[in-house]
Amino acid sequence: MIRFLVTFVIALAGGALFTVIHSPLPWLLGPMVFTLIGSRMLKRITPLWPGFLRNTAMIIIGYSIGLSFTMTTLREMGRQLPTMILMTVLLLLFSALIGYCVSKVSGLPLPTVLMGSIPGGLSQMILLAEDTPGIDLTVMTFLQVSRLMMIIFCVPLLVFSPLFSGPRTAIEDTAAAVASPWGDLFPNLLLFAVVCVIFAYLAQKIRFPSAYLLGPMIATAVLNLSGVYGPSLPSGLLDVSQLLIGTYVGLLLRPESLTNKVRTIGLAFLSNAVLILGSLGLSILLTRMHDISAATAFLSMVPGGMDQMGIMAKEIQADIAVVSCYQLFRTWFIYFAVPPLLKLAFKRLLPEASTVRGQSPTN
Repeated sequence: MIRFLVTFVIALAGGALFTVIHSPLPWLLGPMVFTLIGSRMLKRITPLWPGFLRNTAMIIIGYSIGLSFTMTTLREMGRQLPTMILMTVLLLLFSALIGYCVSKVSGLPLPTVLMGSIPGGLSQMILLAEDTPGIDLTVMTFLQVSRLMMIIFCVPLLVFSPLFSGPRTAIEDTAAAVASPWGDLFPNLLLFAVVCVIFAYLAQKIRFPSAYLLGPMIATAVLNLSGVYGPSLPSGLLDVSQLLIGTYVGLLLRPESLTNKVRTIGLAFLSNAVLILGSLGLSILLTRMHDISAATAFLSMVPGGMDQMGIMAKEIQADIAVVSCYQLFRTWFIYFAVPPLLKLAFKRLLPEASTVRGQSPTN
């Protein structure tokens, strides 16, 4: 309990400070920064953040995203399906090229860097890495987490900047949810709460990627499309969900476990910067192909998690449904198509890969 309370106080202080300085997404970035720093400064107390808190936040965000799905947005997504495939393939090829260049420059094994560069979920990449020869789990995990953290830091600064301050489209104004007072949540929210928890549990049982996000999102979308409408969530509850996720992410990164720290960290952040710029370029192409705003296109292409991108889309009133569908499609594509392709490539191109493994960091 003491370890948890200390971690909570550190995260709360980070969120409060970032709110005072008017940072974008203060309750996501503040707890992440403070727990990352605080976990290295504390000598006698090891920070503790139970996984169920992060899962709870994912359910809240999944519900909020599910509310944005309408028949209009679904028809638009069906129309954009070929574009989703094209953009996902281009982003993965660009990520693989970055991984190849980093491997050549750093001398790190190509399988490790390549798997660390694939913009997929951390959990599924760890599971795949454990079954693949020649993967250093420490380096691979650091590359994945550093990409996620750099995106969480840099993307808000970009999307809240004048670069994306153009007029919103009509569909975005419709998709932007208006926060409700706490008194308007009940009793309508009770049905959605029960359904979201059940679907999160079922999605976890059948091994859905990002089960605690996708299960509630799908359940809420189905109810919403069938005419059962749920209330929008108060901004305070969304801030809580940001704190829960930000604290979890802040404790993931453990640079002290790396070898050749300076070189690895430098190359990781350089490659992540190039990846973000590449995503920006693809988003410009996406705006030329479909009538969506620059902010919606950028958040659709950035290789971050659906939860973080959903939070940002809601904050700037981008089209949450469009962003979620592009992120969801890429997640599923990586989950089902990339593992067999990587295994085939490693088997044929790198038969001499060593079987040395690192250890995965845990909270």
